[in-house]
Amino acid sequence: MMGCNEKRAGETSGINPSNLDTTALPGTDFYRYACGGWMERHPLAGEYSRFGSFDQLAEDNRARLRGMIEELAGKEWPAGTGEQKIGDLYSVAMDSAKLNREGISPVRPALEEVAATREKSELPALAARLHRQGYAPYFGVQVAADAMNSEINIVNAYQGGLSLGEREYYLDEDEHSLKIREAFREHVAGMFRLAGQGDRESATSAARVLEIETRLATASRSATELRDPRANYNKMTVEELQREAPGFDWRAYFTALGLPGLQELNAAQPAALRACAAIFNEVDLEVQKSYLQWQVLDAAAPYLSDEIRARDFDFHGKTLSGKQHDQPRWKRSVATVDNVLGEIVGKLYVERHFPPAAKARMLVLVGDLRDALGDRIRQLGWMSAATKEKALEKLDAIRVKVGYPDAWRDYSALDIKRDSYWQNIARANAFEHDYMLSKAGKPVDRDEWLMTPQTVNAYYNPATNEICFPAGILQYPFFDMQADDAFNHGAIGVVIGHEMTHGFDDQGRQFDKDGNLNDWWTPGDAERFEARARVLVEHFNAIEVLPGLHANGELTLGENIADLGGIQVAYTALQRASAARPPGEKEGFSPEQRFFLAYATLWAANIRDEQVRVLTRSDPHSLGRWRVNGALPHVAAWYEAFRVTADAPLYLPEGRRAEIW
Repeated sequence: MMGCNEKRAGETSGINPSNLDTTALPGTDFYRYACGGWMERHPLAGEYSRFGSFDQLAEDNRARLRGMIEELAGKEWPAGTGEQKIGDLYSVAMDSAKLNREGISPVRPALEEVAATREKSELPALAARLHRQGYAPYFGVQVAADAMNSEINIVNAYQGGLSLGEREYYLDEDEHSLKIREAFREHVAGMFRLAGQGDRESATSAARVLEIETRLATASRSATELRDPRANYNKMTVEELQREAPGFDWRAYFTALGLPGLQELNAAQPAALRACAAIFNEVDLEVQKSYLQWQVLDAAAPYLSDEIRARDFDFHGKTLSGKQHDQPRWKRSVATVDNVLGEIVGKLYVERHFPPAAKARMLVLVGDLRDALGDRIRQLGWMSAATKEKALEKLDAIRVKVGYPDAWRDYSALDIKRDSYWQNIARANAFEHDYMLSKAGKPVDRDEWLMTPQTVNAYYNPATNEICFPAGILQYPFFDMQADDAFNHGAIGVVIGHEMTHGFDDQGRQFDKDGNLNDWWTPGDAERFEARARVLVEHFNAIEVLPGLHANGELTLGENIADLGGIQVAYTALQRASAARPPGEKEGFSPEQRFFLAYATLWAANIRDEQVRVLTRSDPHSLGRWRVNGALPHVAAWYEAFRVTADAPLYLPEGRRAEIW
């Protein structure tokens, strides 16, 4: 971003003409037209399965963090200080010689603890201990706001235990899924060999792991089904859970976990929890021990020797995602420090890289976008006055967080030493686990941030009805203090509008202004919303992202609604701002054209086919190309800005365009 002494705020276009490919026609492939030059200049490096504008900004941030972290790692600091924790964690992560000498030994105690289990009755407490250290067998536990009483935190038990993440990898019979399963079997066996097992024993262990994970997958809900907040809210007492999922001592588990007096919880996916209990009860103990040992190896592998890390990357990086080689050690080490000590690092980051003027301008933009969305809600022809009133109340109640938290987290209870990389990670996992459990049954802290300030992202949280924009994303190409309104409304303005619209997408609309799962819609309005949303579902379902592979319009519906709403709301805000101070033409483009070019540039990226398959199965966001070519044909102003006519391939007749917010 240019310095303020070079260009005055609001003077530049923000558009980099070299990002464009003007040999492409806007109405044929707007993504290529707006991003083709960027894509040519940023071919995929071997360490990436996808690289885009987000990744480029994350790379820039990582370079800044590296300078800060290495400066601290090169000095001695008093024990227990943030500087000592950052420096020592980075140093131990970078010490490859030590990691290679240790080999598998850092996780040997956990492997032996599992091996020493003699009775199934020991499994609940063992599973709790493993969960606390960061391993993830069978299911997961999280503490978050109660969806029906958003003032209080509740314990949630939810489906999990799948090393491949998505249930379809275990169940689908297409050629790609079959290849992944076979590669996974070989990977698990290879990891057990590195842990000391022979060929026959490791093959048996791999078969046992696949057996249990396939049972878990069969009972798990799909990524699309997990988007239904009502279906995934099943509040019950621990005694009711014991009756619902017998065969596993849930009280013993929660006591060992650190919640001895737990009375009630949300059993988010009951069928998955029943499957876990059935596995505990029915599957031979030796089979379960193989599965538990695999969970130890799988979680710790990225933090062990080069040989173990390479085996882990060969499957997760190459086979699943198509990467050609691993990231350099310094990048992985910076990422670990950032992840483990996020707000300590974040405090240093904002002191050096986030000027107060950026926060002030963001708050103005947020206000402009809120006003624009309010205007659009008032003008909706398909929504009744009663529902509009509730929608406007919710919009007014949205909390806004920009830059960084007002109060920083206390990390004094986290012990960082130079003993073992994995032991530091295990202690950090236990620290986070204890921090999470400490919230159970307590009032929700609405000042808590769910992202660190240096994160290149943003979020909407329906439970607290808040939008958050960390300092990390408030940089070019998302935000430019020197660029005019046309650019900033098309870039960060759409991001703001996107997050606001999440409060009114197919999930967010089910929560009221206080964050409770509460139906505030009249029946007719709800039906009209669903019919309009269905247009987006069918539109994206028809998109072929690879030969024979279509996008998932149901899975991506919430993000697609937010993208479309963000574009429309930000464009309305730009028109309001332009009425008083018209931006004028720059770089040969009108303000309206620059708005859409700025939006498209956010999603500039190159991606490997393997990663396309992974994301199509698992990511609620559409692929970058289709966040542009799939969304903009629903926006009338885009047609006008680029004179796209009915004979253009991207043209959609008005009757097939989604009009929601």
